[in-house]
Amino acid sequence: MAVAERTRWERFRNSAFWYSFTRDRVAMVCALIFALFVGAALLAPMLAPTNPYDLSTIDIMDSEIPPSWAEEGDERFLLGTDDQGRDLYSTILYGMRISLAIGLFAVMLQAFLGIVLGLTAGYFGGRIDSFLMRVADIQLSFSTMMVAIIVLAVFQASFGSELYSKLAMLMLILVIGIAEWPQYARTVRASVLAEKKKEYVEAARVMGFGSGRIMFRHILPNSLSPILVISTVQIANAIISEAALSFLGLGMPVSQPSLGSLISSGFEYIFSGSWWITVIPGIVLVVLVLVLNLLGDWLRDVLNPKLYKG
Repeated sequence: MAVAERTRWERFRNSAFWYSFTRDRVAMVCALIFALFVGAALLAPMLAPTNPYDLSTIDIMDSEIPPSWAEEGDERFLLGTDDQGRDLYSTILYGMRISLAIGLFAVMLQAFLGIVLGLTAGYFGGRIDSFLMRVADIQLSFSTMMVAIIVLAVFQASFGSELYSKLAMLMLILVIGIAEWPQYARTVRASVLAEKKKEYVEAARVMGFGSGRIMFRHILPNSLSPILVISTVQIANAIISEAALSFLGLGMPVSQPSLGSLISSGFEYIFSGSWWITVIPGIVLVVLVLVLNLLGDWLRDVLNPKLYKG
């Protein structure tokens, strides 16, 4: 097994993908920053000086303290405190954890729905294809944010703020995930239309393989390149959508802050001098989304032979 793993690793190191990555400084820096963000989010309980969810560690008298490097800063709080007295550094680590989790799981839901429906539409064609693509067209005609705002506002008004606070993360994943599946479906369908005419698919049919096996075991692996590119960009879009919804008061509750709810909670204090409550989480959010988009652009260039120049 060790020999097989070594051979697989050597094959990967000799691939065009690895060669391009090691020659592209922007991709390497973005991958490093993203890895640091993910690592910091996963290790938040160990890296954070305090637990922002533990009310016993929060003192309201410590609210709106500037960052430690500022003139009136406190050495206990590296990035200052928010309006509730929570250490902003700790809150950003936990908030980034929530934002990344929502982005990842929402994209997993988008990918699952889009891949299944896109494979079905492209492989079977005919009325099934027409019906699924018309549904996708109708859904694409509505803005994701508009649909999310309506659904979340109705849910919050119908079931109350207390229940909504408990289910906020699940609701955000479902709404963002379900609203964006057409992006995957249309891309996968286009790939399937090209792949299903190739000889290996005809050979699989002759051998008596069922439609499900042909779609998921043979066609899907050859359609993964555009899916990987879309997923990278969609994670960034999902994080932005969550931040926007939280800023509007329809996202994560104040007791479980994401990057978006942190920006929202400090926005009313930005002109009174407590700029760090909004600006610092905003910078973290911008950097996170930027590195994901740059990684998505690099993946698109590498995985598309027509664009890749070496």
